[in-house]
Amino acid sequence: MTKPLHGKVILITGGSAGIGKATALRFGKAGASVVIAARGSDRGESTLQEIRAIGADAIFVQTDVSQTGQVQALLARTVERFGRLDCAFNNAAVLNRSARTGDYDQADFDTEVASNLRSVWLCMKYELEQMQKQQPCGGAIVNTSSINGLGGVRNAALYAMSKAGILALTKSAAQEYAANGIRVNALVAGGFDTEMLRNAVSQLVGDDPVKVQEAFRGYTAQVPAGRIGKPEEAAEAVFWLCSDAASYVTGQSMIVDGGLTAWAR
Repeated sequence: MTKPLHGKVILITGGSAGIGKATALRFGKAGASVVIAARGSDRGESTLQEIRAIGADAIFVQTDVSQTGQVQALLARTVERFGRLDCAFNNAAVLNRSARTGDYDQADFDTEVASNLRSVWLCMKYELEQMQKQQPCGGAIVNTSSINGLGGVRNAALYAMSKAGILALTKSAAQEYAANGIRVNALVAGGFDTEMLRNAVSQLVGDDPVKVQEAFRGYTAQVPAGRIGKPEEAAEAVFWLCSDAASYVTGQSMIVDGGLTAWAR
């Protein structure tokens, strides 16, 4: 079986669930060496075994990507084990409190920035450093944003703010590092069938299963594709953005949302 990414190394944060896990498996099947990072060790180790079961060389590094020292250690472990870094998917995020804009407090703001924005910048900082100094230099970075970051969303202003900030970071770095052979793009994700989406819906409507199902039906009705996305579909977009097929693509905000925001683009 052809392994088009044999010899390539990818780092995936938030790699133990949802889109991150699906992406790790996609790259593993293509022959890449995979580093998954996540805060939870049990789920991380379980995902690691799934990746290894398909024949991929992989490691799990327990990491809180909002902490500088832990991100530095993650990059050091990656290079120690595999020698270089070819692709990075900065996907880790957490679901914080839902509220109207004026009902958040400063602690909510600081938590959102740390977990969903500073974390991406920290990962980029050390990924870019490694990609510049390795031989041959270069690589591809994909950052997970959200359609919520394109124009805001009710009861999640801070989340939308963090995801909009990721787009600005992505576009800025894309311009700065293109000459170094580093491409930087964003996955602008719509609704995908993940634990995070289910938790978000439950937080908005309560834990009543009937209300949760009604909310999902209402959301699905707005999507031109008529359904919620599969994590594997997002993984394919990330895979393409990291591949040589996208060699002339940088600074792109790739919207993958079943057409939900097509009317506003």
